[in-house]
Amino acid sequence: MIEEIKGGVRLHLFIQPKSSKNEVVGEHNGMLKIKITAPPVDGEANQALIEFLSKLVKLPKRQITLIKGEAGRQKTVEIEGLDLQTAKNHFKI
Repeated sequence: MIEEIKGGVRLHLFIQPKSSKNEVVGEHNGMLKIKITAPPVDGEANQALIEFLSKLVKLPKRQITLIKGEAGRQKTVEIEGLDLQTAKNHFKI
C-alpha cells in the first residue's frame, strides 16, 4: 500500500474513476483505494489523481510521478519529499 523509498514514498493504488467526488476510501486488496471524479479517457483520471494527491499531501505536482498502471485501475505512484509517517497520516492508515 505505502512503502518508503529513497527520498519519498511509493503508493500502490486502486483507482475508481467517474465517482461523485475525489476521496481516499481505504484499503482494497492490499492497495489504497481512491475515488476520482474524472473519467478514464485520454489520461484525464491520471491527471486528476496527481492533482488530488498534490492537494492532499500539500506538495507540487512535479513531485508526484505515475510509474506504473497508466491505462489500468491499479497504479503505482511515487511522491518525492514525503516521509512514511506523514503519508500514513494523510491517507489515514
